[in-house]
Amino acid sequence: MSDEKKEDSVTIVTVSYNSAEILRRMLTSAPKDLEVVVVDNFSDDLNDIRELCLRFGASLVENSVNRGFGSACNSGANLATTEFIFFLNPDCVLKNDTVDKLILAARRNPTSPAFNPRIMLDNGEPSFNYKSALLPRSKWMRPGWPDTDQEVNILSGCAIFVRRSDFIAVGGFDPNIFLYHEDDDLSLRLAERGPLMFISDAVVRHSVGSSSGDGIDVAAFKAWHLGYSRIYARHKHGLPLFFTTTFIGALFKALLPDVIFSRRKRAKRWPYLQGMFNALKRL
Repeated sequence: MSDEKKEDSVTIVTVSYNSAEILRRMLTSAPKDLEVVVVDNFSDDLNDIRELCLRFGASLVENSVNRGFGSACNSGANLATTEFIFFLNPDCVLKNDTVDKLILAARRNPTSPAFNPRIMLDNGEPSFNYKSALLPRSKWMRPGWPDTDQEVNILSGCAIFVRRSDFIAVGGFDPNIFLYHEDDDLSLRLAERGPLMFISDAVVRHSVGSSSGDGIDVAAFKAWHLGYSRIYARHKHGLPLFFTTTFIGALFKALLPDVIFSRRKRAKRWPYLQGMFNALKRL
């Protein structure tokens, strides 16, 4: 890197929701010289979050209600003054040189507004957003990590490294999206400003799904918002037959015989349909 100080270049922004244990691992892995902003979405373990932020020197924004992922990210970004913002899930862990390599990649690609590192699951397998419900199939990529740094069509929201000026220019995350597809929506708007890039030598480990629990109630809550966000975002980006195609697929899954025998599947599939119709009413 150049003589420019890393701490003057990057702010890490993360959103916590009942995630003190995994947040501890992420904060431990974050470079000690970087500003970290934790935005808490009204967690039950807020006292633990406060202690962690005090221990690691992180700034804490306490929301009085759960405002959703994108809105919370926007609140954290409002505190950043650095050139780059690194939106990082609390269930992610950084390697020692991850941030350095992302900064170098941004310098090599000055027209690119945002970047994804090479995201690795706990078992070592690739995590890579090669497709999206907001993209036509013709723009889907091959599964698995690209072999080298290259332009991609969509970014994974668990670890987005973005130029703050570009993030501000597109209006940040859409606050109308509480959960799901907020990263896809942001990616498509950022892509209008320049190529989105995958950076192969910057590594992040991601423990998928561990940041908000996996109970039946949580599954139903997530399914409702997935249905809502899918209809809202597909309509926003002008996809043809945005409701019809989504509804047919969802109805088919909701009527499968296995729904009768699985409480968890019932908790996901019917709320998903309810969320879809709720979005349609509000368009």
